[in-house]
Amino acid sequence: MIDTYYKIIEILFPFAWTQYAFMKNALLAMFFVAPLFALLGTLVVGKRMAFFSDVLGHSALTGIALGVVLGLREPFWPMLVFIVALAVLINLFKGLTQASSDTVLGVFFAMTVALGVVILSRSGGFNKFTGYLIGDILAISRMQIYGLIGLSVVVLWYWMFFGNNLMLISVNPVLARTRGVRVFWMETGFVVLLAVVVAVSIRLIGILMVNSLLILPAAAARNISGNMRAYTAWSIAISIVSALGGLVLSYYLGTATGATIVLFCAGFYLLTALGAGLMHRR
Repeated sequence: MIDTYYKIIEILFPFAWTQYAFMKNALLAMFFVAPLFALLGTLVVGKRMAFFSDVLGHSALTGIALGVVLGLREPFWPMLVFIVALAVLINLFKGLTQASSDTVLGVFFAMTVALGVVILSRSGGFNKFTGYLIGDILAISRMQIYGLIGLSVVVLWYWMFFGNNLMLISVNPVLARTRGVRVFWMETGFVVLLAVVVAVSIRLIGILMVNSLLILPAAAARNISGNMRAYTAWSIAISIVSALGGLVLSYYLGTATGATIVLFCAGFYLLTALGAGLMHRR
């Protein structure tokens, strides 16, 4: 299956960099990751959950720290479990305390980041894990690509069956309840799925960049979209173009791939925001 994708890439992109397997792997990974982030990003932006996803991304430090405490060489699974558990806990905590979302998220953000840094910094061991901060999509393996394909199928399935309900909740949760939508369980399912996607992507994009790639394409698309269908389509298009442009540019410049992709996304946001502002003035 991967070899077939390789041949397609070589036909579509007849450039020198496609001779390297690591570049083809990275390109394949971004073609699967970018649409995932675009779809979930539209809901994150619509539900004003940008800070929430940022908390999930940075909480990876504590998940990694738990893996270290357990003596595991590969901290991915503790990180995944911790991020998912934290997403559910935050959702429950907000419902039980009725505290403002910003306050709850700020508390959990400070607590999880501090705990992770304290554990990882013991005996000067923090430097071993700085790679998680910026990610390394060029080191992705075939097995990880298959994992991304499976995750893409799950997200698309979830979007097809529950996307409309989530959109309704983001617009009017009271109306959603009157129509029989189980708001709490729907939101819990969404935050769990979001947590899984964030955890999987951290090794590729980095803790510092993952939230930006989630938010910026959707925010840019919102500036130029008149309806939900256009919003989703533009978000996916901007995410894919940014991923491709950032990957290729980082290859020639020798820069961090995740950060270069985010700069492309930021450029799209600035252009669409300025364009929308000029149109409104007219």
